[in-house]
Amino acid sequence: MRTEDLIERLAREEESAVSVRSGVVAAWTPAFLATLVIMLVGWGLRSGLGLALADPLVLAKIALPMLAAAMALAGGLELSRPEGHATRALPGLGALGVAWLGLLTLDLAITPPETWDEALRGQTRLACLLSILALAVLPTAALLAALRRGASPRPALSGALAGLAGGAGAAAIYAFHCPEDAPLFYVTWYGTGIVIASAAGAVLGSRWLRW
Repeated sequence: MRTEDLIERLAREEESAVSVRSGVVAAWTPAFLATLVIMLVGWGLRSGLGLALADPLVLAKIALPMLAAAMALAGGLELSRPEGHATRALPGLGALGVAWLGLLTLDLAITPPETWDEALRGQTRLACLLSILALAVLPTAALLAALRRGASPRPALSGALAGLAGGAGAAAIYAFHCPEDAPLFYVTWYGTGIVIASAAGAVLGSRWLRW
């Protein structure tokens, strides 16, 4: 291959990568903001939010899903090219998973065993799960549509990361409404919603992101 041809090919590949990155950001940002508006209009903020945010456990149920969404988004971008991989994002996601389970373990340690069942069930478990899944639809769909412009070597993993970003982002947004602050509750039900969104993303990605 001539030097000129190689330079031209590399330039095209870089232009394509920039285009995909721009497309993902352009898709994610309005989808995330729209989901936030939908939550504010349809669900509303919890009462006493300002005081609640002084509790580290309340901050954790917002911050950890938000970090997971950001890392999943980064992983999806890494996988948007044929030579891409998600080795930088996956360890971070694993560490967040450990922290998430650490909150559950801590809550089990400080909560009397006779109240575990009550803390786990809470008052809004079904509404919580369904709300997170509903709020995850728009950002997940937007990411999948944007990632179709790329060429992922692992479509199912790319889809799972899109679903994880959408589900975790939705959980972080819903947390501003959710009055349930026990880690035993939100680790279980937020986690279930995020896992379902990730699984749905993997199934859709395996079909839509093939090339």
